[in-house]
Amino acid sequence: MEMNAEMLGSIKKSIRAAMKGGFYAAHFKGIHAEDIKSREDFEKLPFTGKEDLREAYPLGLCAVDEREIVRIHSSSGTTGTPVIIPYTQKDVQDWAVMFARCYQMAGVTKSDRVHITPGYGLWTAGIGFQLGAELLGAMAIPMGPGNTDKQLKMMEDLKSTVLCATSSYALLLAEEIKKRGIKDRIHLKKSLIGSERWGEKMRRRIAGELGVELYDIYGLTEIYGPGIGINCQKQGGMHMWTDYLYYEIINPKTGKQAEPGEIGEIVITTLQKEGAPLVRYRTHDLTREIAGSCPCGSPFPRIDTIIGRSDDMIKVKGTMIFPGRIDELLSSIADVSSEYQIQIDHLNGRDIVQLYFETALEDGQERKNLEKTVEAAFKEKIGLTPHPIAVSMGELPRSEKKSTRIFDNRY
Repeated sequence: MEMNAEMLGSIKKSIRAAMKGGFYAAHFKGIHAEDIKSREDFEKLPFTGKEDLREAYPLGLCAVDEREIVRIHSSSGTTGTPVIIPYTQKDVQDWAVMFARCYQMAGVTKSDRVHITPGYGLWTAGIGFQLGAELLGAMAIPMGPGNTDKQLKMMEDLKSTVLCATSSYALLLAEEIKKRGIKDRIHLKKSLIGSERWGEKMRRRIAGELGVELYDIYGLTEIYGPGIGINCQKQGGMHMWTDYLYYEIINPKTGKQAEPGEIGEIVITTLQKEGAPLVRYRTHDLTREIAGSCPCGSPFPRIDTIIGRSDDMIKVKGTMIFPGRIDELLSSIADVSSEYQIQIDHLNGRDIVQLYFETALEDGQERKNLEKTVEAAFKEKIGLTPHPIAVSMGELPRSEKKSTRIFDNRY
């Protein structure tokens, strides 16, 4: 995105704030905010990575007196030292403002009833959805994940109009509603989906089976949480709240700025965060910038739907496999559902890739023909020959949180 003099001033202010904390005082040793006079100067600053944040555990990122911290959150990762992000009261309020803005962008009003299924606790998801709904003045229904029977009962009895969920759990709920034949008793109109990448075929299934407008909401724990961007009713990419953050899109291999319209990794610098300001934080999320103004009239710049992560690539027989490319491939093949699973094993000295995918086809020969179609398309588009296995709808596991689709069993 563009950097004008006002934005540069905000960035320098954030750098000065960040350097009050122990981590950035060391990370930017010898660097002075006053010396940054241009975008080129700014782009010479070192990136901040997740490993850096882990090394700052527990409160090395804190840039204010710890007595000003009113809450902490932690990244949802399950391995390694956790990343602890401290929040001041202003940080919490700013997050709520951004999230309420997301709801408004999606057309949610005070008359809506917001059914919140993402998790609560150290993870930033559920409480962020709740903060924004309450600030907007909508009725928040803080369910959290799990207990699908209760979810559907409350959804029906309270006449929930907005569903907040991961794409995996939204699909699970959609399938349950269809299976139980209760769609006419469900009042959902919109759904805000976040926390994981999802393909176009999955998007169409959820929208069709729930009968809702779908919105991609973006965010990560390190940068407040979900709510730092969302797509509008024109569905033309996600607007990013650049009064609270500055973003770059870089080539993940070279670290240089990506060409206009080129897929790259989002790097974020916070502009107003007090508890844990971050400068040039590599998110590993892959997208591209959308040029020009949006038909909705919003002045906030846009990025495209997240297609994957630069660090979730898996290498098999010298071929790079990105989940986003598999989503795109399977979306183009008729009779293949949105749900798939890949198992990678190393047997008898070579890598074996098994690709399970769901289909509504029941005839054995039709399934075999579809498997051959998938195998040929995978070889042509991905450059690798898998062993495709067609399974029945609903046979692959569903998740109340994020779905894992690729299992690398070689190590």
